[in-house]
Amino acid sequence: MKRFIFCLSGVFLMVLLNLGTFAQGKHSPVKVDFFPFSVWYSGGKARAPMLSKITPQSEEAWRRDLQQIKKLGFNTVRTWVEWAACEPVRGKYNFENLKLLLKLAEETGLRVFIQIYVDSAPDWVARDFSHALFEAHSGDKVYPQAAPGVCTDNTDAAEAVFGFYTATARVASASPAFFGWDLWSEPHIINWASLDFIPNAQFCFCPGTKAKFRKWLEKQYGSIDGLNRAWYRNFTGWEQVDPPRFSTILSYTDFIDWKSFIYDKLMDDMASRYQAIRKGDPTHLITAHAVGASLFQSPHVGAGATDDFLMARPLDYYGVSMYPKHNQPDRAWSLTTLRATTDFTRSANREKGGWYVGELQAGMGTVALLVSDPVTAADHRIWAWSAIAKGAKGVNIYAYYPMSTGYEAGGYGLINLDGTLTDRAVKAGEMAAVVNRNQQLFLSSQPVKARIGIVYNPMTQMVGGMQRRDYPGALSNSLLGYYQSFANHNIPVDFIHREHIEKGELSPYKLIILPFQVMFTAKAAEGIREFVRNGGYVVAEARMAWNDEYGHAPGIIPGLGLHEVFGVREKEVRMREKVNLTLTETTHPALSGLKAGELLKGSLYAQSLRPLENRDVQILGLTGEGDPAIVCASYGKGEAMTVGSFPGMANFPEVDPVNDTFFLNLLQWADIERPFTTSHDGRTTNQVEVRLQENPQGYLLFILNHSEKSEEITVDLRVLKNGNYRVNDILYNRNITLRSNGNILKIFTRLDPKQVAVQEIVPAE
Repeated sequence: MKRFIFCLSGVFLMVLLNLGTFAQGKHSPVKVDFFPFSVWYSGGKARAPMLSKITPQSEEAWRRDLQQIKKLGFNTVRTWVEWAACEPVRGKYNFENLKLLLKLAEETGLRVFIQIYVDSAPDWVARDFSHALFEAHSGDKVYPQAAPGVCTDNTDAAEAVFGFYTATARVASASPAFFGWDLWSEPHIINWASLDFIPNAQFCFCPGTKAKFRKWLEKQYGSIDGLNRAWYRNFTGWEQVDPPRFSTILSYTDFIDWKSFIYDKLMDDMASRYQAIRKGDPTHLITAHAVGASLFQSPHVGAGATDDFLMARPLDYYGVSMYPKHNQPDRAWSLTTLRATTDFTRSANREKGGWYVGELQAGMGTVALLVSDPVTAADHRIWAWSAIAKGAKGVNIYAYYPMSTGYEAGGYGLINLDGTLTDRAVKAGEMAAVVNRNQQLFLSSQPVKARIGIVYNPMTQMVGGMQRRDYPGALSNSLLGYYQSFANHNIPVDFIHREHIEKGELSPYKLIILPFQVMFTAKAAEGIREFVRNGGYVVAEARMAWNDEYGHAPGIIPGLGLHEVFGVREKEVRMREKVNLTLTETTHPALSGLKAGELLKGSLYAQSLRPLENRDVQILGLTGEGDPAIVCASYGKGEAMTVGSFPGMANFPEVDPVNDTFFLNLLQWADIERPFTTSHDGRTTNQVEVRLQENPQGYLLFILNHSEKSEEITVDLRVLKNGNYRVNDILYNRNITLRSNGNILKIFTRLDPKQVAVQEIVPAE
């Protein structure tokens, strides 16, 4: 269901994690031959996760709704099942709602996608599993009010929860109308509970979770002596080990381990749900979806933040909730947030070849007295095509009817609560029909490969341990500062995880950018060393690898031996609100078009650098004190650049012209050839977004006019050979033939405000 429903300590979700092991949940990939474009509907007007009571009138009323959904153009209905309603007595399941909906959907010609909810539990759960109640760091136990259920780290409670998954799978998979699963909506340790009476509540400290944490530590350290050395403790047995509940002046390795365990645990929980479904359904697609991109989440969130890269591992696809207008006018997403959320989710599913929009905001948002601006058909057009342009293989609009009860009552509906249609429902259905007519085209097309990787390493937020509360958005803002510039220039980029570096999975990339990497691992440092040695280009910011994965400071910064790669060591560092680095010469490719004396904007730190002896380096910029601050060094076949501040952070939310030019020039430095350019590249307002996908027949070009005015756009597409190309307008079923010149195909398009063009490009001869 969406929208940060849990509310613990007022800590707003920002950015996230460390990650212990990536793996688990290995399985054969499910062949995906269908693109669901759905609305959420469970029969009647009950809001998720609640279910309507079946009456003698239900069948005819539900049939009318499903017929209307089909008539609008949707090919799928996304329904839900809820543990509290479906197992009111232990061991006695009630799937009458699901069976009726499956029957009517088959009759109507709609596929069915099922969301499973176990965050609201039957009342017998708390009674039978009182030892498995969620427990905060304070010792307070959470007695459910239906939500939030119990902790599945306790074996008997897990058997009850996963037994419900398997029972549901056996019922659903028997229906010809059934398509796939979403087995966890917006994963956290604890959901849908506002626990303001527990200050800064952290979860979970129940016996099951603590036992699992001890096993995790034993695997990490091998022995109690190894743990004692890392934590600076004197345990004599594993039963004495407890998760940290407060910070001290000593080591904070215990905090790093605890939060790393939480992320691994949530991935394991996802894998367990996956396997529970597979016991009853061995073949259908299985997904889940996050509350928002983990780029914006923090490990300090007590409910348990997630890492999208990690959570995607056990699944066929991972997805995201998208509520760009949410529930307040001043909290609406910027264009950068929209693009980053979709690109980040795509990147986390890079190996999967697709991802899902688990929830797309259908109508005006409400929470109590808070009300968003109206959601329009133009909003849906931009939001949905923006996701599809970035490789989404499913779109699920939340919800058909507005919320009927709760603090969101009256909000988030595609139609009106009295059943009358809205213009946005009609237009969304038309969009769904276009996708449905072109299923194979959208399923077979993939975004062009990016040559630039921006490194997401949520471990960096752990520097300082539990007591750190300063600069909570430093990591996310740093990544967004680079991403925003590349997106404004329509340059394909990936977010890549630190773990990709550790595993050496960098073959697609020529340029790696390391924003705000103040904590790094020894394996990742070795991965960077190998990447540059073999001809790669790397940019790092101030205080690179200041702390290692245990929270230990190095003798030299950049740490973990990276000073040898970058050819410098830190001389001194000054903390400043604003930082200006003076460019000293302009012959280097990264400074093309800039002038000596111009200022590269930084943030937080001004770090002066001392070049290593006997290293041939280029000094590109100076601190205010006249010391080297931007230094480029050769290493092996590649080059590594250090920037002694955080220029990414300084480039967000407002774009700085010098920083923007510097970031763009990094492509020239790394000799990266762009797959296309456009007449609107580099705009910071009235932007036109262009995305390119490839398929076995040719290309799929998406042009989205985010501007408030009509725009004329020219795209110069680089093609493999000269000749005639047929350009098919997918939305309006028109086509023209164009001829390339010099391996460039010029495509001209005129778009009204908030309009979209989707063009298939194939050789005509």
